[in-house]
Amino acid sequence: MYTTKPTKTILKTDRLTLISSSIWRWFKKVIVLVIFSLVINHLATPESFPASDSYRFPIEGFLTSIVLCVLIGIITEVNFQYYKKKHFYKKVEMVTIIWFMASTLGYITLMYIPINFILSIVAGEDIEFYYLLIGLLITLLLSFILIGLSYAQDVYNLYKSSIKNAVVTIESGAKTTKLAYENIACFYSENKIVFAVKNDGTTISTDFILNELEEKINNQLFYRANRQIIVHKDAVEEIEKIENGKLRIQLKATIENDAIKEINISRYKRKEFINWFQ
Repeated sequence: MYTTKPTKTILKTDRLTLISSSIWRWFKKVIVLVIFSLVINHLATPESFPASDSYRFPIEGFLTSIVLCVLIGIITEVNFQYYKKKHFYKKVEMVTIIWFMASTLGYITLMYIPINFILSIVAGEDIEFYYLLIGLLITLLLSFILIGLSYAQDVYNLYKSSIKNAVVTIESGAKTTKLAYENIACFYSENKIVFAVKNDGTTISTDFILNELEEKINNQLFYRANRQIIVHKDAVEEIEKIENGKLRIQLKATIENDAIKEINISRYKRKEFINWFQ
């Protein structure tokens, strides 16, 4: 009876922390948006330039850019949440970030062109493709800068989370174990059974196959050394050059298993392994 109260208090505190963190995240994005719109609109025309004698606050341009930025923000957030669930939860790497940016700019283009056609028709103006193209390119450039400023911290936090706080769920028969990445030395296969080796040398049998496991875990931390073993970067204690351009690595974890005592990296994978390790 008395033990439930602290638990409820902790859950309530965590919920409030999450809400306040979310509010602060959106507040920062709004601040960036307002400042960005103010700067751009004050530099757009001579009349709105602060040092001009005929200075006039660019209210029309400011409101228009706010509306446009809100639409861009909605597109970006929806796409970011998709990439977060589909890709970033597992690993954050430059290729994925580039795809996120490219796809977001593509969606912005699909939004920008129809809106400009509709506005031109409503205003009774002719559609000039040159100015449409120039406006699109400027919008994409500014969107790239705005998205970078707004989401850099989010992407970095996801990167830290994928490296430090990630876990792998191990199922072994009727037993399920959650093992943090930082506690794993390696995975190895023996007699068609894949074992997880902890940093203290203890092993846990799993229902995985190595190919399936390789797709699940973060390849910035784990490396498929050969057909039998996947090693954790922090578990590597020593790297030795041996014959025929091969490498031999020794892990910090001590376990009585010949496959783990001497892990060889072929000369074909040597450069790839060194690049990953460094």
